[in-house]
Amino acid sequence: MNVCGYYPESVNEGEGLRASVFISGCRHACKGCFSPRTWNFDYGEPFDDARQREIIQEMADNPLLDGLTLAGGDPFFSAAETAAFVDLARERLPGLNVWMYSGYTFEQLAARPGSDEYELLRRGQVLVDGRFEQHLRDVSLLYRGSSNQRLIRIPESLERGEAVLWERSNPLASIR
Repeated sequence: MNVCGYYPESVNEGEGLRASVFISGCRHACKGCFSPRTWNFDYGEPFDDARQREIIQEMADNPLLDGLTLAGGDPFFSAAETAAFVDLARERLPGLNVWMYSGYTFEQLAARPGSDEYELLRRGQVLVDGRFEQHLRDVSLLYRGSSNQRLIRIPESLERGEAVLWERSNPLASIR
């Protein structure tokens, strides 16, 4: 597995200050994708054990960090390896809050219990789901690029068997 980007601190890929890891590889090929070079599974650098531990150490050393975001590409195309990274991170950072981005919908991922994709899904708190749809692009949306994409609370959604939408923790925030 390769990574095509890493930001030790970002406020763009989820609530709060987050470490964001961009996993290489995607087969959705969304028209208008802001980064089509990330579709290539060989793009970027190898995400080997040493690099994973380096990023985990950086996260552990940052007391201001609110969590980890997995984006891409699409991390669900490398689900088993990505889940192993989350497990490794949680050994060092129990209770790590994880957001994930995918072109798959929650329903597609949740429909396959026992699959690598489902196992990765289970490890997250919020899923930003759905393919980017250029004709639905809306730059005013929080943490997503098109209006078909949803912010989903994963644990509650898996428990209920239906998507439960995430809402910003600050109810006074005027950003939609």
